[in-house]
Amino acid sequence: MLFQGSGVALITPFDPYGNVNYAKLEELIEFQILNQTDAIIVCGTTGESSTLSTEEKKDVISFVTKKVNKRIPVIAGTGTNNTKTSIEMSKFAESVSVDGLLLVTPYYNKTTQEGLYAHFNAIASSVSIPIILYNVPSRTGLNISVDTVLKLSKIKNIVGIKEASGDISQVAQIASKVDSSFAIYSGNDDQIVPILSLGGVGVISVLANIFPKETHDICNSFLNGDITKSRRLQFRYLDLIKQLFIEVNPIPIKEAMNILDFGVGSCRLPLCNMETKNKKILTNVLKNI
Repeated sequence: MLFQGSGVALITPFDPYGNVNYAKLEELIEFQILNQTDAIIVCGTTGESSTLSTEEKKDVISFVTKKVNKRIPVIAGTGTNNTKTSIEMSKFAESVSVDGLLLVTPYYNKTTQEGLYAHFNAIASSVSIPIILYNVPSRTGLNISVDTVLKLSKIKNIVGIKEASGDISQVAQIASKVDSSFAIYSGNDDQIVPILSLGGVGVISVLANIFPKETHDICNSFLNGDITKSRRLQFRYLDLIKQLFIEVNPIPIKEAMNILDFGVGSCRLPLCNMETKNKKILTNVLKNI
């Protein structure tokens, strides 16, 4: 598997002019590694990949990979709704020595289950590094069926799935059918313990941007047999996790980081500043924690 434990879905910091803030990005990388994050996922949904240009994505992926320097795995989000573009980005990421890829399902134009298999198979055939599928139908409008996951899991370098469907029954069905070497990661911070209990091996986390050690500990405690501690930590952060999605991600996590003086800047349009009433709710939850 690519990693076990907590992988942070890293935000992309911007300066006051809306450019990628590389000095701040380096700070965030070091903060994550210092606090025991098990992997860094760059240019995913939380990293605002949809509003980064192709050149910016390449620069960010290259920068993060170079700065991490193999201390922990770096996984690049290279999935799009265009198979050719996904292949080109995946080949580039491989060329700069990322450790793996995160591939979201095609969105907007979507496809059939047969098309999903063909799409992911084409990308997997173009590279040799490990791939994690990303199932998030609330954003893409497309669910990877259990049978399709099983079929894809037999492709040599498709090694896992980030399951953010919110459907625990579907996760259970996947876990019951795939080989034990196929890694299942929670894509929802409020379902880390439930998915670990079904045989999952970790989480790709938004929460970890501000609480990397604690998110690592939720996973590590469970995997080392301390279920009570893992469950207690999951419960402790449930309210914050809820408020981190009070508006569309990554608006709240960036707001939370700025409240906590990380200084990561605003989101790019069409994502906008958080509503005042929601910022107050988020601020109060952070104060309580």
